[in-house]
Amino acid sequence: MHLELAETPAVPALTGRRAWLKGLDDALGHMVEIPAAVLVVLEIVVLFAGVVSRYVFHQPIVWADELASILFLWLAMLGSVVAYRRAEHMRMTALVSLASPRTRAFLDAITLVAGLVFIGFLLHPAYEFAAEEIFVQTPALEITNAWRAAALPVGFVLMLAISVLRLAESPDWRAPLGALVLAGLVVAGLLLAEPTLRTLGNWNLVIFFVIGVGALVFSGVPIAFAFGLATFAYLMLTTRAPAMVVVGRMDEGMSHLILLAVPLFVFLGLLIEMTGMARAMVGFLASLLGHVRGGLHYVLVGAMYLVSGISGSKAADMAAVAPVLFPEMKARGAKEGDLVALLAATGAQTETIPPSLVLITIGSVTGVSITALFTGGLLPGLVLGITLCLLVWWRYRGEDLSHVRRATWGEIGRALVIAVPALALPFVIRAAVVEGVATATEVSTIGILYAILAGLLVYRQFDWRRLYPMLVATASLSGAILLIIGAATGMAWALTQSGFSQKLAVLMTGLPGGPLGFLLVSAVAFIILGSVLEGIPAIVLFGPLLFPIARQVGVHEVHYAMVVILAMGVGLFAPPFGVGYYAACAISRIHPDAGIRPIVGYMLALVAGLVVVILVPWISIGFLATP
Repeated sequence: MHLELAETPAVPALTGRRAWLKGLDDALGHMVEIPAAVLVVLEIVVLFAGVVSRYVFHQPIVWADELASILFLWLAMLGSVVAYRRAEHMRMTALVSLASPRTRAFLDAITLVAGLVFIGFLLHPAYEFAAEEIFVQTPALEITNAWRAAALPVGFVLMLAISVLRLAESPDWRAPLGALVLAGLVVAGLLLAEPTLRTLGNWNLVIFFVIGVGALVFSGVPIAFAFGLATFAYLMLTTRAPAMVVVGRMDEGMSHLILLAVPLFVFLGLLIEMTGMARAMVGFLASLLGHVRGGLHYVLVGAMYLVSGISGSKAADMAAVAPVLFPEMKARGAKEGDLVALLAATGAQTETIPPSLVLITIGSVTGVSITALFTGGLLPGLVLGITLCLLVWWRYRGEDLSHVRRATWGEIGRALVIAVPALALPFVIRAAVVEGVATATEVSTIGILYAILAGLLVYRQFDWRRLYPMLVATASLSGAILLIIGAATGMAWALTQSGFSQKLAVLMTGLPGGPLGFLLVSAVAFIILGSVLEGIPAIVLFGPLLFPIARQVGVHEVHYAMVVILAMGVGLFAPPFGVGYYAACAISRIHPDAGIRPIVGYMLALVAGLVVVILVPWISIGFLATP
């Protein structure tokens, strides 16, 4: 996630070559964004039609999943292009933002050149991969699979064009030239060192996946590109694997059917904010608790818990809740730093609340039941919410509320009636999955239809003008997430082929303390990984390696999933590196420095809750159906 809080400087009038390049860039943007938005709509229609035909008419559409899979890969690649053009791919900017303007311009040029190199290396293998798929016929539609696989080379060509345009648009030619020279020297040096690298064995894992990935990530290169470049270089320079393997593993990672839920839950999160459903839920909680000391802070914790039960995107959750609560909280004297700190902490607290995108990703890459994850995720988030509320109680036990009027029972009742349609949506989503009406992938379409009808008929708040930007934003965020999943899948495959997973298994099973020691070490590791790599990349990269080990040492896979997700969330929302913290600051329009001190206490409260979840497995697995 690329986040900037600095003020945007005035842009001088464009003339000549730069105006022509800007026009070309705008045309390319429309050419990609419109199909991406249409693909989001088509995915919703196809999946919802599958639910209706199967559950209502008892006549399943046999080709629905196949068509959805074809459209999905195109959506993933075009969404990646949109994210690349908008500079919205997830990247670590904590160190880049501290650099001088000149150094920052050079690092931005390195980001573009790294993308250029990554795409350039994979373009021909992607074409070869698509060409080979011509001979594969899909079973239901009976068309060549090249229609689906062609999304990969087409997406890479479009990203290549954007890279060239961005470099050409640079106002100072010295930065991109220097970045190109540096990239050329690194590539040449690696090629010359190839004979030596082939003799180093597993030390190459340190060179490419620790030093290489670390240097790229901290330089601000998008995480997906950093993973892809390191994987490609490792396989080409130290193994005999063909380049097409990287593309094949990326395709495999992005093609899990369960991941179809990612763009749909992202869109659902945007819908609940636009239709006023989130505001209705917050209003009810505020009428119930607004008169107690720290009451609106409790409302913030509860609202994030409820909204997370509808949306799968933490950014969408925070954007739905913060603008409703923060003005009144500031009016009551709450400090900005404490507000953004608690918002970030609730982002970490609610990572396990279904339909979290992280839960969906874990189910996709590890094979753990999505229904079990959705059931197991409710109580751990509640436990961490309680620890946050205990800290809020302590901090605000002396708050002066003499000027605050207590809502009457009539006002509370009216707020409840208004909020009931919104409060019911999380239960509708969960019931649809548990009762077999829809799969975890399809249930998002039921939520989308419910939100649209509630916005149109109940809340009378549905801005049609916002629909297209929301669809494009959905495609962009989904593309960024899915490209990371694809690149991380390739990297995880390379680590497995190197024998690293077997050595990791021996190391982890030999830890003192048995299952408890394994869980504690895993929690610390995922706090660090969540801070450096963000949540989903860390899960995709290490989930397939560590979940089999968890089973081997006797840890229930759902319990382990809750532990690593919560640990990852702590790292993701903890400054100075946690990107989630800066997302909370950007949404709140509060400078990051303001929340650094207050967030320490909230992070400690989250860690205390995490320890409780580790020590009491029942919290994660107590409500699972026994076999």
